[in-house]
Amino acid sequence: MATTVRFRMHPGTEDLAPRKAHHDDAAYDLRSRVEMSAPPGQPCLVPTGLFLELPVGFEAQIRPRSGLALKHAITLLNTPGTIDAGYRGEVGVILFNAGREPFAITRGDRIAQMVIQHLPDVELEPVDALAESRRGAGGFGSTGVS
Repeated sequence: MATTVRFRMHPGTEDLAPRKAHHDDAAYDLRSRVEMSAPPGQPCLVPTGLFLELPVGFEAQIRPRSGLALKHAITLLNTPGTIDAGYRGEVGVILFNAGREPFAITRGDRIAQMVIQHLPDVELEPVDALAESRRGAGGFGSTGVS
């Protein structure tokens, strides 16, 4: 049974509603609702015109597009970005231009992807000690593999 996620669009942007390019894609494409330029080396907020009503127990993850990353050095700073179930504002994408030239964004350009995720019901339990593991506290390159 499919989960229903309600949404609305900023007036005049109904044509930019999120959709999948292929029926079996994992993510919905998000589009810019404005014309703008992303300056090199700086973050910029790109409005999508999308407002969500996620069910409790779900999140929307905002992720970069691989083609923009490879061809134009465009990524997202907080990836994946999380949209919580209680948020009702416009979904904005924090784009980062890692390239050397300004990147032009046209209204309707696909700028990010959105994946809707079901969240497990988790309870954090404070304890005085944790069970031993083979890895232990090793992290940040501790395996010697970069």
